[in-house]
Amino acid sequence: MTTTFNGFRQFGDGPHKVIALNGWFGSSADWDALTSALDPERFSYVFFDYRGYGLSRDLDGEFTFDEVASDVLALADHLDWPRFSLVGHSMGGMAMQRVLVAAPARIVKMVGISAVPACGSRMDETRVAMFSAAIDDVAKRAGIIHFSTGSRLAARWSTQLAQLSLRESRREAFAAYLPQWATGDFAAQVEGNATPVKLFVGEHDPTITADLMTRTWFTWYPNATLETLRNAGHYAMFEVPVAFATALENWLSEP
Repeated sequence: MTTTFNGFRQFGDGPHKVIALNGWFGSSADWDALTSALDPERFSYVFFDYRGYGLSRDLDGEFTFDEVASDVLALADHLDWPRFSLVGHSMGGMAMQRVLVAAPARIVKMVGISAVPACGSRMDETRVAMFSAAIDDVAKRAGIIHFSTGSRLAARWSTQLAQLSLRESRREAFAAYLPQWATGDFAAQVEGNATPVKLFVGEHDPTITADLMTRTWFTWYPNATLETLRNAGHYAMFEVPVAFATALENWLSEP
């Protein structure tokens, strides 16, 4: 019997293993800009693609975060990684916490970049409808990206990222993940978790703010710390890749 694993990109062969999960508009390619600043001798990175996204675009599934957790753990087993750290951007922050819930003893540290907390984004019906409209409208995707980066970057860049997201994700997967991070809530399952957590927020992100992180992640994770990235909005890996990669590995290297 042949087992099919999710698509992924791998970088480095160091002893500290790291699995990174992208956001709603992204794919494993989101992390490419970081690799020139990452240390391949100290870290091994896997940039993971959800079913229906990127290198896993043709992989069918239920498109749930519980399925993501199962797929991440299956891949870690395949790689012979008994323990590893997790990095999650935006909705990937919520997805990585499902991995933590499924296998808490296997997680060394967690890093959230503009990361959705375990209580979800707590969107009301109006906001959910706005995001739902972006499923079939690339211009609305671009508008959300432009707003989330502080409405300060070239519109051309937001449009290109939106177009890339359209190509890199299947409609049914993109649509299925939305309600899970928009209105899902499993905060009770992570409350009091002692896993070390580092949260990064962009100073220009209007939604995922330091205040939100303090009211959510800090409430549930007693070992959480926060850093604000200057000159960044919601997409630090694109906006300030070298600064973010440096801060990421500095923290992962701490005992």
